[in-house]
Amino acid sequence: MRPLPWWQRGVIYQIYPRSFADSDGDGVGDLRGITAHLDYLSEVLGVDALWLSPHYPSPQDDFGYDVSDYCQVDPLYGSLADFDEMVEAAHGRGLKVMVDFVPNHTSDRHAWFVESASSRASPKRDWYVWRDPRPDGSLPNNWVSLFGGPAWQWHQASGQYYLHSFLASQPDLNWRNPEVKTAMLEVLRFWMKRGVDGFRIDVASRIMKDPLLTDNPPASVIDPDSFKFNPEWAATEHIHDAAHPDIHQAFREIRRVLDEYPDRFAVGEIHDWDWERWASYYGEGDELHMPFNFAPLRSGIDPAELTDVILSMEAALPPGAWPNWVFGNHDERRVATRLGWEQSRAMAVLLLTLRGTPTLYYGDELGMVETEIAAEDQQDPYGRRVPGYGRDGCRTPMQWTAARNAGFSGCPAGATWLPVHPDHRRHNVESELADPGSHLQLYRRLLGLRRAEPALHAGAIDVLPGPRQLLRFRRTHPGSVAYVVLANLSPTPVSQAIEGELVVGTDHRREGNRFTGELGPWEAVVLATIA
Repeated sequence: MRPLPWWQRGVIYQIYPRSFADSDGDGVGDLRGITAHLDYLSEVLGVDALWLSPHYPSPQDDFGYDVSDYCQVDPLYGSLADFDEMVEAAHGRGLKVMVDFVPNHTSDRHAWFVESASSRASPKRDWYVWRDPRPDGSLPNNWVSLFGGPAWQWHQASGQYYLHSFLASQPDLNWRNPEVKTAMLEVLRFWMKRGVDGFRIDVASRIMKDPLLTDNPPASVIDPDSFKFNPEWAATEHIHDAAHPDIHQAFREIRRVLDEYPDRFAVGEIHDWDWERWASYYGEGDELHMPFNFAPLRSGIDPAELTDVILSMEAALPPGAWPNWVFGNHDERRVATRLGWEQSRAMAVLLLTLRGTPTLYYGDELGMVETEIAAEDQQDPYGRRVPGYGRDGCRTPMQWTAARNAGFSGCPAGATWLPVHPDHRRHNVESELADPGSHLQLYRRLLGLRRAEPALHAGAIDVLPGPRQLLRFRRTHPGSVAYVVLANLSPTPVSQAIEGELVVGTDHRREGNRFTGELGPWEAVVLATIA
């Protein structure tokens, strides 16, 4: 059997660069701060790759997802030399490095858009999506922005509208223009030449829209949460403003560029709840290496729904395709807040034992909880528009110690870009390393076991029947010990007759003993058994 590539056998750790570690005391995280903490990732925690959210020059209207230069580093985070130093140091520790690739839109202050907007005769005019009003003077179509309002912004100087799927300061690129496609593929090559091992592709399915700009039809069912945040968005079916069928050709071209360099990888941000459509982004092994599996973010802690996710995903995977798991990220409420403290420990067991590549969001290994940000202090455009929907709470500084600013920054107390959560005095790397029952120690044991055992990082999975409050599956691999994972996803105890050694569990005091058959509320265990 051929060895699996790194992105199949490893664990990816997402870093939000503003919030991981501040080396210069300005209250904002930076690249040197990340470099200084690589030993934590490789030796203390034991992950295999770091994924860096956008580090590019940006006006920071959407915290880096409004890119003004794809081939530089924002001075807020350091320099290209700092980036190169980080990559070299990571590779020296056996860590792979991934970066965000933001292909759908740029900042309106990107040189490309400045030139495009300068004149209708500009050679870069068609690099973006410009349209005249309809004959009656109305907008070009009924598409709306995910951040609220129409997806069209009037440009007085040139007398046309331009398309923006997000903020008005984030104009959409026109991927149907061959020059745009060539320029964006060169961006991938630029970073791979600097040693980048992979890319997370932001809002991947949006780069190809209906070329006729057809109106979206009315929604057949309106989601209450979407309606509360953005009634206009919820009112239509989004079938023409993203994922036009020729998206697959675009991904095949991206894949061919990745394949020019050995062992490179791309995972796409694909929010599609139809399993067949979701799986289509693998292509025939010639498109995305993986579309992110966000289904667990909707299933919550319900064992029946999680079981359905596992079985449906496995059934939808094309031959040879590799699954993946995401339980938290920079757009979602923290797992320990969304699901509960004890529940988040059970989810840690599932994340690191299910078949497929796990992506871990920084701080979740500590059980970091959501920080409530007052409405007047919201930084995120979501939160400024609709209080309570902002994403600032999951982006607060990493909690390293119980000291001032949680050891994240040497700036004056209270001067970090977002406030540090008060519980950093109890939940931080330093204190949790000293506590065998902590979240961090649970993650360390799970990561160590997963790395050591082929059944857990490369093996097959079989979902097993059991009581309704129990999620139960077996992992097997030729020549390896078999493992059974049991997760009681309920507030009441449950009995389960099965033999095996309890290797890792949410209650560390039981590890190393024979399993007694009893699981406490929200308890999850990994048992070594006979295959």
